[in-house]
Amino acid sequence: MTEIANGSVYDVIGVGLGPFNLGLGALLDGLEEDVDAAFLERDAEFHWHEGMLLEGATLEVPFLADLVTLADPTNPHSYLNYLRERGRIYEFYFYERFQIPRREYDDYLRWVAERLESCRFEREVTAVRWDGDGEHYVVVAEQPETGERFEYRGKHLALGIGSRPQVPGQLQGHSKEDVFHTARYRHNRDHALEADSITVVGSGQSAAEVFQDLLERQPESGYRLDWLTRSDGFFPMEYSKLGLQHFTPEYTQYVYDLPQDVRDDLVSNQDLLYKGIDPGTSAEIYDLLYRRSIGDREPDVGLFAMTEVRDIKSVGNAYALDCHQWQAEESFVHESEVTILGTGYERVVPSFLAPLENRIVWDDHGRFHVTEDHRLEIDLPGDIFLQNAELHTHGVGVPDLGLGCYRNTKFVNRLVGCEVYHEDSDTVYQDFSVDQFVDRTPGASQSGSEPTANTTPLQND
Repeated sequence: MTEIANGSVYDVIGVGLGPFNLGLGALLDGLEEDVDAAFLERDAEFHWHEGMLLEGATLEVPFLADLVTLADPTNPHSYLNYLRERGRIYEFYFYERFQIPRREYDDYLRWVAERLESCRFEREVTAVRWDGDGEHYVVVAEQPETGERFEYRGKHLALGIGSRPQVPGQLQGHSKEDVFHTARYRHNRDHALEADSITVVGSGQSAAEVFQDLLERQPESGYRLDWLTRSDGFFPMEYSKLGLQHFTPEYTQYVYDLPQDVRDDLVSNQDLLYKGIDPGTSAEIYDLLYRRSIGDREPDVGLFAMTEVRDIKSVGNAYALDCHQWQAEESFVHESEVTILGTGYERVVPSFLAPLENRIVWDDHGRFHVTEDHRLEIDLPGDIFLQNAELHTHGVGVPDLGLGCYRNTKFVNRLVGCEVYHEDSDTVYQDFSVDQFVDRTPGASQSGSEPTANTTPLQND
């Protein structure tokens, strides 16, 4: 039996409930312009990277990149109001840090989710179709435990299903307690600590945090600890102030205006803008190793870059990692009882969109065509807003929590039909496009145009 949920047609239905769709719900909540919304989430309660909520780990962006502040600093769903409601505002005042504990950010998100009546948990979306007669989307969902079916109707959709842990095919098929992704680290840590040897693979922030946590716990458990990465080295994430201006509306617009082949090359070469190691984490790891080596002691630790793990095979109570140092073109085998994979995340086209497949516009690589304002190009009158599914069209800022708020202002304004929230512009001290530089810079002009009157052309010697 299928229950018609609420019996009405929502203005927007959100599929998936991570920070981006939760932020959309928070910005819609309490508007004078009534927007009826529902957000459907498979899990029984809100979770945000639960497997990586490590003690001492901090958010990589300032607390101002909460769900609402960059769009509406007076919004009651802000992080500062959360602190006030939790009775922690003075404690935070003396904390004196922009980067907040990740566990507290998770608690903040849960606090917002509990306040929003639009959140619907234990609703796993299985199909989305278009009702041409009613001119709306029909979203079919199930209660995961009972299989009870629900139908929701909405004029527009917001897809916020996020990404999933990526494990290369050749590294799959082993015990999930012995070979697992960093996303499962907190769940599997107790088992890992019982091993005689542990290897971490990858050089992003998640791998670094896992390595640091294991390094801190190593004296109690006595395991051998190794860290391998395919990257050239254990490099820091870009965190200079001018570098961070790549996470702005201006740079996002610049990337969108580029040809697709240029965008693809650009994104593939910008890993360290968002995939490197936080400099603070790197420093703490180094300091731990330094203290551990006092008195000519040799830490039972290995760090080896430029090394690809090509295969994993079970060997008795351990696993043999088939490794290749690609720069020197040398191969070797490394044994480890537990292997933790910091191999990133992948975005996939959700299967529930299959009924709309022929109406969606795809690019040559089977990816979404996306509009300038982050909507899926589709041959239907109902909008589908994309949350963190447009890296290939809008660049490295797409997963950024701060730009998520900016993206949501566009969605809210389109849903309402007017500018409810100001869409920021002119937010950087640098230019990214030639047109922008020429417009702002005295003496600059497009090639082929006449120099301005107060500009002296360069003379050849």
